[in-house]
Amino acid sequence: MEWEEFGRWGRRIADWARRYRETVAARPVRAQTRPGEILNSLPAAPPEAPEDMERVFADFERIVMPGITHWQHPRFFAYFPASAAPPSVLAEFLVSAIAPQCMLWQTSPAATEMETRMMDWLRQAVGLPEGFAGVIQDSASTATLAAVLTMRERALDWAGNAQGLAGKAPLRVYASSEVHSSIDRAIWISGIGQENLVRIPIAGDRRGMDPQALEAAVAADKAKGLVPAGVIVCVGGTGTGATDPVAEVMEVAERHGLYTHVDAAWAGAAMICPEFRDMWAGVERADSVVFNPHKWLGAQFDCSAHFLRAPDDLVRTLAISPEYLKTHGAEGVINYSEWSIPLGRRFRALKLWFLIRAYGLEGLRARIRDHVRWSRALHDRVAAMPGFEIVTPPMWSLWTFRFAPAGAGDLDELNLRLVNAINDDGRIYLTQTRVDGRVAIRFQVGQFDTTEADVMQAGDVIAEIAAGLER
Repeated sequence: MEWEEFGRWGRRIADWARRYRETVAARPVRAQTRPGEILNSLPAAPPEAPEDMERVFADFERIVMPGITHWQHPRFFAYFPASAAPPSVLAEFLVSAIAPQCMLWQTSPAATEMETRMMDWLRQAVGLPEGFAGVIQDSASTATLAAVLTMRERALDWAGNAQGLAGKAPLRVYASSEVHSSIDRAIWISGIGQENLVRIPIAGDRRGMDPQALEAAVAADKAKGLVPAGVIVCVGGTGTGATDPVAEVMEVAERHGLYTHVDAAWAGAAMICPEFRDMWAGVERADSVVFNPHKWLGAQFDCSAHFLRAPDDLVRTLAISPEYLKTHGAEGVINYSEWSIPLGRRFRALKLWFLIRAYGLEGLRARIRDHVRWSRALHDRVAAMPGFEIVTPPMWSLWTFRFAPAGAGDLDELNLRLVNAINDDGRIYLTQTRVDGRVAIRFQVGQFDTTEADVMQAGDVIAEIAAGLER
């Protein structure tokens, strides 16, 4: 393809994207294909000769699109959103065209310096104090791994990278049972080991860790000669929105010199609304905080905002500078590859710049406030529907429920049938979770283009399909 042809196709694909987003609500939310259907539609061997773009694009629509679950659908109420607002999409188009590799300041000064500024914009937006510095990671999973590696190194007096963990007393990391599975993976990859991830019991309506139980666990480990290293603090857990009592957990951590990482991957975006910040009161005492603008702020995946109170600790853990990566003659510049696990880095800051300027913080706040209000209205409606019960109350725009009609047998089996029937129907998309060992159905609002009518339609669909299961 020559660049002249690229221009024609670029305009055509931009028009296709506009039509897709304008009509996506008419499609089933979840892909309706069967396992292997897409794979079997693709040739087993690559073509030897070039193919015409008309044929390639026709195959894209014929083969690919039926197998897409539409995350930009306004009735996507599953998982958490991965929204892509129009300004973010345009910024990503530009980044794809420029195609920079942003590992060092010298390899892309604009990307580096814009990242510094955009992270400070986000710091201000969510109310973190001056002194926190930020880096854009690809995902909260990577930010958490970086935090766990940092807490490991600090607990080992910065000897772990050089000497490994062999022969040393086991390190201990503390978290509630409600944290994301990425915490387990970070513990594996860091070499700390699953057996040294200590699960602290939860308490209260917010399903947060019990600070007294945390205190007792740390004291017991010290008495055994183990080495407490850090605490992972949950704000807005995936299953139910579980949120730890941040300030109380920080007090315990500070008393024992533990590194603290706050995982607010989803809920952190809501902190652009000052009225929600009481839910993470004490966060300013954390060593590390992460939230994902690609979840609830409309930034296209991937874009994870990782804030550090002492970024030198992260750099000391991750930085490695062979001669070919040194920037000579430019003192004081930031090389964000030293703040990240991958060396290679994308220009992620541009979409934040486009997004925040296009909507302003007030425009983004209005969306989040609407999502919370509409979700809670549906919660009240479902709570009043015969045969339904609320399992966990709203945490921002997330809550869980169960279908429990009188005389029903196995409620876990019934609710799995209900959520599968809802998703097979295609009008909305939900996911299940387990709360205290029992199946519940999650509902959350966060897709960028969702309307109040979309949320209310979800109630109609839930009631209709549940009634069909009773017959």
